[in-house]
Amino acid sequence: MKHPLGSPYVRDQLSLRTLPLNEKRLQPDGDYVLYWMQSTQRLEDNWALRLAIVEADRIGKPLLIHQGLDPSSEHASARFHTFIMQGAREIARRADRLGLTYRFALRRRRNDDRRVLDRLARRATIVVTDLFPTAGVAERSQRFADRVNCRVLAVDSVGVVPSASFYKEEYAARTIRPKLAKVMEHSLEPVDDRAPKRSFPTSLLASLGVDWLDIAGCDIEAEVARCEITHGVGAVSAAGGLTCARVRLHEFAADGLHDYAERRRHPSDTGGSSRLSAYLHHGMISPLEVVSAVRAAAPAAQSDAFLNEMLTWRELSLNFCLRNKDYASLAALPDWVQRSMRAHASDTREVTYTLDELERAATHDPIWNAGQRELLETGQMHNVVRMLWGKSVITWAPTYEEALQWLLYLNNKYGLDGRDPNSFAGIQWCFGKFDRPFASRPVWGTIRPMSLERAHAKYDVGDYLQRWGEQEMLV
Repeated sequence: MKHPLGSPYVRDQLSLRTLPLNEKRLQPDGDYVLYWMQSTQRLEDNWALRLAIVEADRIGKPLLIHQGLDPSSEHASARFHTFIMQGAREIARRADRLGLTYRFALRRRRNDDRRVLDRLARRATIVVTDLFPTAGVAERSQRFADRVNCRVLAVDSVGVVPSASFYKEEYAARTIRPKLAKVMEHSLEPVDDRAPKRSFPTSLLASLGVDWLDIAGCDIEAEVARCEITHGVGAVSAAGGLTCARVRLHEFAADGLHDYAERRRHPSDTGGSSRLSAYLHHGMISPLEVVSAVRAAAPAAQSDAFLNEMLTWRELSLNFCLRNKDYASLAALPDWVQRSMRAHASDTREVTYTLDELERAATHDPIWNAGQRELLETGQMHNVVRMLWGKSVITWAPTYEEALQWLLYLNNKYGLDGRDPNSFAGIQWCFGKFDRPFASRPVWGTIRPMSLERAHAKYDVGDYLQRWGEQEMLV
């Protein structure tokens, strides 16, 4: 049985998931409630949208959902613009069917009007937005909340469990796993979503004076071409949106989920991993939907390995980025790693590369080059190869600091899941975060080592190298 929006269950979840970004008053003379959609780019299982609907009904106002895209965001490129706009097109079409008023604004050039959101907020009673610790969302939301005159609330829809359930930083999967287990089933209970009670008047929408993009009917490729962004990082074959995410989810549940623990280890097995990270990062599919589909498709013996990644590690990553302000620097690493790096900072590297050489996949190792080429062309990388990719740069960069910054740069510039909490946590894991010390060796110190040479014998990489190892890639 689903919980209605006005139920105690929903109120309790919202109280845990909502963070006030300012202490300003609700503006009773406002014309509507505004939901500024940022990182949760969906209409289903969206706690920020749920709060906006509850608030709109409580104060008797209509609801406007606004999503914007502009060229000033970090690493803005044809790749990310296309993926996001494909998802937005589907949201626009679904919103009409669901009785929701959704509009999309595209700022094409840096000197175009940058105050659309502020003008919308001036006529709002209250603004609801998404809580997200990375990709500049938190900083952008706080700057907005500081300058507008109405109350702004950020709502967590990232994880299955409200992030407020863990009030301090968790240091390993083993510390967060039992805490997750206590609240997981409760957090998975379904909610009966619905439209707000008041529809948005057409005359009111017209009075806002915003040059909305007809995202449902426009030529996305042509619109992206007009934008002042990086066009050298081009669109990829993976398309954005809920439908594509669901197709991938159900393909995985029918195939790769079975024997996942073994199949995920082999890069040549193209169906052995979920490839859902880009959709989860952009909030195009709910983690609750993923968990429910996986549970329905396979018994616990087959699904537990995937759910450990989907739940334990994903929730741990979110907790890390929310609770540790240094998530993008070496300062986030535990004391034993700090001691190790200090002791081995001057160790001689057998081989070093420049960032340009790494970006062009011009190293001596075919597996590393193949992973980088896959990232350049598809915006994704097989999970096992990504671990080897990250670990190797530790020994190839002149310093640990450069290794971390180069990995973040490459991942965030090209990866469709770049700038996600999972990405930051995964790269930091390469340096020892969430891990334990190992026997000391040169350069590695006591950080867990990984060998590209051993990977040839340990993993099935033959077809992977054939696909990605012989191509000439241009950056």
